[in-house]
Amino acid sequence: MFGTRKAPAHSLEVTAMAEWRTEVVGVVLDHSSEWTARELTAACRVDESWLLALVDEGVVEPIAGESLADWRFTGVAVTRVQRATRLTRDLGVNLAGVALALDLIDELSALRRVR
Repeated sequence: MFGTRKAPAHSLEVTAMAEWRTEVVGVVLDHSSEWTARELTAACRVDESWLLALVDEGVVEPIAGESLADWRFTGVAVTRVQRATRLTRDLGVNLAGVALALDLIDELSALRRVR
């Protein structure tokens, strides 16, 4: 989600060496951003069948739309799909386990914010 881009620093002085600064570009992944199913699958590098399986299991839930072509998701879904993919790929966790693990992670995060 984050990338870097090199851009020349602007200066009134001419120097023999060019100065460079790094510009960080990112996307806020919260409840206010909205993603289509196509954008979500592209951002997470997953196919539509994986997204359908995650929706069926309740790992992510569309906020709008009746079919895959019309579905809309919040930015939080990007994080959940990425985590679900890593849990399955790296640890071999099945979809039910993924749903449980992500719900527990969300609960833990909420408890930490309350403190």
